[in-house]
Amino acid sequence: MSEFKSGFVSIIGRTNVGKSTLINNLVGEKIAITTDKCQTTRTAIKAIVNRKNSQIIFVDTPGIHKPKTKLGETMNETAWGALGDVDLVLFIVEATSDKIGKGDTLILQKLREKKAKVILLINKIDLVKKEKLLELIELYRKEYDFQAIIPISALKNDNTNKILDEIEKHIPVGPAYYDIEEYTDQTVRQISEEIVREKALKLLDQEVPHGILVEIDKMNLRKTTKKEDIYDIEATIYVIRKSHKSIVIGKNGSMLKRIGMYARQDIERMLGTKVNLKIWVKVKENWQENTNILKRFKSE
Repeated sequence: MSEFKSGFVSIIGRTNVGKSTLINNLVGEKIAITTDKCQTTRTAIKAIVNRKNSQIIFVDTPGIHKPKTKLGETMNETAWGALGDVDLVLFIVEATSDKIGKGDTLILQKLREKKAKVILLINKIDLVKKEKLLELIELYRKEYDFQAIIPISALKNDNTNKILDEIEKHIPVGPAYYDIEEYTDQTVRQISEEIVREKALKLLDQEVPHGILVEIDKMNLRKTTKKEDIYDIEATIYVIRKSHKSIVIGKNGSMLKRIGMYARQDIERMLGTKVNLKIWVKVKENWQENTNILKRFKSE
């Protein structure tokens, strides 16, 4: 019988390369929110995959980018910090690249400094021809001694099963760190906050999303008059400008209603029960520079 293995695996890459989509596919649950906006993930999120002979704990990180605020700096610090004290790193790049860009070059440099064990994942292979993919594989192979190079499509779930098999080869023998029923270290409250933010990101104009902060103010489970379970959830969306507040609310509250409707549906799926969701919108100027608020985005 094979010895049980367990290990921590950090996922790193530039913004919008598909890290969160991959995490959700590997775990089989919605752990990280996904949008086509940059810098969607703000914190290091742990996601747990339990297999017959192993437990793999993934650490999904914010995308590496050029920061414009203290929030951006904190997100980068969190991503770099996740390279320490892990057994393996998954480095995700896009198959659509013709060369190794500045961001990926910087990541490779950090990986060399850490002398990290790395599996390279080349994502979005459904968008390129095989010849181009082979050229990109050769480019990266010259740059780093990867444990493996796996072309994937996180969106279409192509080749993702190979990732877990490959990871198992490179993590140490060890105990299960989490209960086998667990699939994330996030609380229900944190996931609910992220779901509300995801719906706002997907529905709002480009200039608004990066200034959004969501906080759950109240989350209570009660019985209805028909003795059915229902969660009463109250959330606040904070924005950095008054003009953003009116955009989030929309004409006659139409945008806020749409955000609330889609968020409620996802939260109900997660909780397996009915949800009564109320959302308010408030202005909190310069929160992205507020040290006390940014503590919640720092990795422990």
